[in-house]
Amino acid sequence: ICLVCFVVHMRDPNNQLHIIKNLKIAVNNIITHPPQPGAIRKLLNDVVSVSQPAEGLVANVITAGDYDLNISATTPWFESYRECFLQSMPASDHEFLNHYVACMLVVSSSEPEPVEQFLKLSQEQHQIQHSSEYLYPKWFIPNTLKYYVLLHDVSAGEEQRADSIYEEMKQRYGTQGCYLLKINSRMSNRGTDEQIPDPWSQYLQKNTIQNQDCYEDCPYTVISNKNTDHLISDGLDGEIKDGLSNNFKTHPLQLDHPSGSLDSTDYTKATASLQDSKKSNSGTPHGACLTLTDHDRIRQFIQEFTFRGLLPHIEKTIRQLNDQLISRKGLSRSLFSATKKWFSGSKVPEKSINELKNTSGLLYPPEAPELQIRKMADLCFLVQHYELAYSCYHTAKKDFLNDQAMLYAAGALEMAAVSAFLQPGAPRPYPAHYMETAIQTYRDICKNMILAERCVLLSAEILKSQSKYSEAAALLIRLTSEDSDLRSALLLEQAAHCFINMKSPMVRKFAFHMILAGHRFSKAGQKKHALRCYCQAMQVYKGKGWSLAEDHINFTIGRQSFTLRQLDNAVSAFRHILINDSKQPPAQQGAFLREYLYVYKNVTQLSPDGPLPQLPLPYINSSATRVFFGHDRRPAEGEKQAATHVSLDQEYDSESSQQWKELEEQVVSVINKGIIPSNFQPTQFCLNRYSDNSRFPLAVIEEPITVEVSFRNPLKVPLLLTDLSLLWKFQPKDFNAKHDGGETKELGMCDDGMIGTEAIAEFLINSEETKV
Repeated sequence: ICLVCFVVHMRDPNNQLHIIKNLKIAVNNIITHPPQPGAIRKLLNDVVSVSQPAEGLVANVITAGDYDLNISATTPWFESYRECFLQSMPASDHEFLNHYVACMLVVSSSEPEPVEQFLKLSQEQHQIQHSSEYLYPKWFIPNTLKYYVLLHDVSAGEEQRADSIYEEMKQRYGTQGCYLLKINSRMSNRGTDEQIPDPWSQYLQKNTIQNQDCYEDCPYTVISNKNTDHLISDGLDGEIKDGLSNNFKTHPLQLDHPSGSLDSTDYTKATASLQDSKKSNSGTPHGACLTLTDHDRIRQFIQEFTFRGLLPHIEKTIRQLNDQLISRKGLSRSLFSATKKWFSGSKVPEKSINELKNTSGLLYPPEAPELQIRKMADLCFLVQHYELAYSCYHTAKKDFLNDQAMLYAAGALEMAAVSAFLQPGAPRPYPAHYMETAIQTYRDICKNMILAERCVLLSAEILKSQSKYSEAAALLIRLTSEDSDLRSALLLEQAAHCFINMKSPMVRKFAFHMILAGHRFSKAGQKKHALRCYCQAMQVYKGKGWSLAEDHINFTIGRQSFTLRQLDNAVSAFRHILINDSKQPPAQQGAFLREYLYVYKNVTQLSPDGPLPQLPLPYINSSATRVFFGHDRRPAEGEKQAATHVSLDQEYDSESSQQWKELEEQVVSVINKGIIPSNFQPTQFCLNRYSDNSRFPLAVIEEPITVEVSFRNPLKVPLLLTDLSLLWKFQPKDFNAKHDGGETKELGMCDDGMIGTEAIAEFLINSEETKV
């Protein structure tokens, strides 16, 4: 559970008042298990998968040159991944940011002998911390702060007895070391309109990585406390000894999804997805029995613990570490008033990373002065005294480099860079080269990609906050590798956003890296994110004449859309590949065509009554279409010859056509005594691009109508069309019935038997051939 105190203060070793803003207290379980790598990968994958762009979200429109791009203004999937990644990092021995600072011991006032239970809890905590049998959790200092909390149920317990026990506790532990917390555990009679919001909701959703196992069968609990800026899990390595594991059950505030426990066997058994669990969890309120008074009491309890317990303990620890370091190193003054001579004067050239030998396995004893200064730096960092922290990290960095303890040196360099950036007023520029060295050390010498990734995530955010997008993009791209497709996809996408957010947006670099990110998302199984990346990149490549790139993107969009069952989008994308004059080789064109037909087959199976496809193959030359009425010219039978002047074999002759028209008009004129009727129209046996097609032609019953269509195959592969037939629609008109407007009345549709159609069994059109 993460609780926030707004503004607190403490004094540094120079007795100067130091203000801490928005201090976060992370209260975790003392009994946890080390996170399993496989479970962490699954959790990170789920976190990214369930985080998708919100429906109806207004995209950020960026205008760069000729481009108007709709781009996601935010990337919540990356932010969720980063938060979950930082939470999932296990505590390590070369740094102390994730180690426990204090421990709360909680006993119920209904316990027959509460003081004895406190003693028992204290002994168990001591055993867990100091026994060599337990590698988890890790503790900041040997002298861990123990804060004794008596929990009293006002609805069931005797308040006088609780006050009496608390007085005894104050005599034993002092007023600053214990607290009486009174809360209510019975449902009140208030109506639904008076329901108080869930006080834990804002914290529980973030605490997805931690194992919230806690005492439930016993009337007391052990809860450890650490002061940190991140919620990081710690745990016991191996089995819990001395029967402790038998007493720890599921905590009532534990999230109901698999990530609540990262034990590998439990995680693989979990079947509910992260999204489903979030929905179910959001509908399960916690703290429903707590009153507004209880909320105030809990808030006051955390403030008392922080002001009177935790911060004085940290302040005292920093002073003790400062005194130890001065006495051990024989320094004449405090580390915190050191002159610039220590850090800038008499500099000795540092060896490059390549010159240093691999001593990443070096371990310091717990009491080593080098570790004490690192502890002091981490404590200062946690209480936001970044100037003190920077000085300590800088000194520790030199000691570690001198010993060639590269893992420790990289950690000190990393935190020195962050501390320099976070100093108020920015007294010194951000030392990006510190981070560069730390990343190179973690990756190349220590072979630890997790720590290298943490450095990159931190440094990239710092560089982006300073508008150094080019440097941030280079850093993100450098950590892409083959060991993690998901990480590489997220980093490449962030690099793409860096390119587009530069002062002079680099649009084509944005699109190229979005393509790379989409490819890695696809390999990681993140189909929706892959499709989104390709669609955003398509805005840049579309219509620029880069046909091969367009073909690749459309082909990928089609496949991803089909996988996600977005069949209309899939058909549209594949159709675009076949519309343009393709520069693909014949084999690739054949593959595109097969993919399109396969996708469309699935579409027609799902909706057999849906509209027919606007198939772009083969091309139809509409202007070359001809319609012929009547029989084709038949050969002479003896002395008889069919009396017709038109056939489909003839080329159109405008002079001859005009002569026939004039002859027909003369015949009609003679028959009608020199007058041509107004409704007269010349007989047209063949309609084409040259004929007058403004009037409906006349066709004779039981005579054929021949339609000639000109096909062109633009592909380099032959097309075999089967079962070709014309679709027709016939609407008879009743010429006797007239409406008011003088229009003829259309009758209903006629049956299919009115017109018989011919079907062509097979029609082969070779590559790049035009054929009728």
